[in-house]
Amino acid sequence: MNEQIRQQFPALKRLHNGQPLIFLDGPGGTQVPESVIDAVSNYYRQSNANSHGAFITAQETDVVLDNCRSHMATLLNAPSAKQISMGQNMTSLNYSLAKAIGRILQAGDEILITQLDHEANRGPWLSLREHGIIVKEIKLLPEGVLDYDDLAQKLNHRTRLVAIGLSSNIIGTVNDIPRVRKMTHEAGAWLMLDAVHYAPHFPIDVQALGCDFLICSAYKFYGPHVGILYCKEGLLDRLQPDRLRTTDQYAPYSIETGTLNHAAIAGVSAAVDFLASIGQGDTLRAQIVDAMQRIQKHEHALAVQLYDGLASIRGIQIYGQSMHAPLRAPTISFTTMGKTPASICQYLAKANICAWDGHFYAIRATEVLGLLEKGGLTRMGISVYTTAEEIEKTLIAVEKVTQP
Repeated sequence: MNEQIRQQFPALKRLHNGQPLIFLDGPGGTQVPESVIDAVSNYYRQSNANSHGAFITAQETDVVLDNCRSHMATLLNAPSAKQISMGQNMTSLNYSLAKAIGRILQAGDEILITQLDHEANRGPWLSLREHGIIVKEIKLLPEGVLDYDDLAQKLNHRTRLVAIGLSSNIIGTVNDIPRVRKMTHEAGAWLMLDAVHYAPHFPIDVQALGCDFLICSAYKFYGPHVGILYCKEGLLDRLQPDRLRTTDQYAPYSIETGTLNHAAIAGVSAAVDFLASIGQGDTLRAQIVDAMQRIQKHEHALAVQLYDGLASIRGIQIYGQSMHAPLRAPTISFTTMGKTPASICQYLAKANICAWDGHFYAIRATEVLGLLEKGGLTRMGISVYTTAEEIEKTLIAVEKVTQP
């Protein structure tokens, strides 16, 4: 991406020990452009009030909430803004959704989760076991992809829901959702998609995906930390989420507990506008799709540079599919012979390179890969503001730390 985009991110101008920081920590949360920061601060400066009042600042807050639903509906290509609910974060929303769905299930009904997913799309569904719901795992194969034959074998007439990620936050695998949707449709099961790691890198179309529920987090696509839930029309009204008597008892509000973070929600709309500004088109949706295609191309090229560079360094083992696979998120995780992931990240931090170590809440995948007791992996991710020069500096630093 061009320098004009980088100039919009104040964090990229920061110096530490006289040198700029290299942000490869995007899978854990991206940096934020000035326009998003301005939207949050301007809300506090001008419109800080609760919603549904007769006075001007309350009315402005109502507009902020409506704008966010509309913007997120456009980002996800949802048919209506009334299908967009908001919450504290993805995990909280998913727990609320799981509990609500659990209330309409019966003991012996089944839910499928995966060994690859972030714990936020496992734990809420696993909690339903205490109510007699059977929760089964779809196996993760050593090459970093799900075992779809195992999914087919475990789907049956008792399966009520399949919860699966669009993309893995630990090894970048993009799951075969059209294949999963076909199987779940034939089984009569709902499909719940975790798009938290997918949303920053690829265009999303909930209608084309055919999902029943989709959840994501704005802090992964250059916005504040707000969870977003899409529900297919009519589904949320069939559920009974935990809610107060004073909450609107219908979609999209029925799953939204308490007063929302209005300032952050203003920032979500600004984040969608930021993404759209990268693309071209006659409508906001067209601009978003074009922008995400441009972002995907930019990020993929840099991820290939990082992947190939790491693969050439002696002692490094990269996990998951090759970056030359047909579709893969620009997130690369690896281990280094004789070094722990924590020690690698500590060394990189001294070189002003931000990278993560551990299991990244994909703890089951880390366990299945045999890496949990070894400290997990070192993870690096490409974002819209990443440059080829930053990747080159990173590869030089990694090569230095891996040498005896």
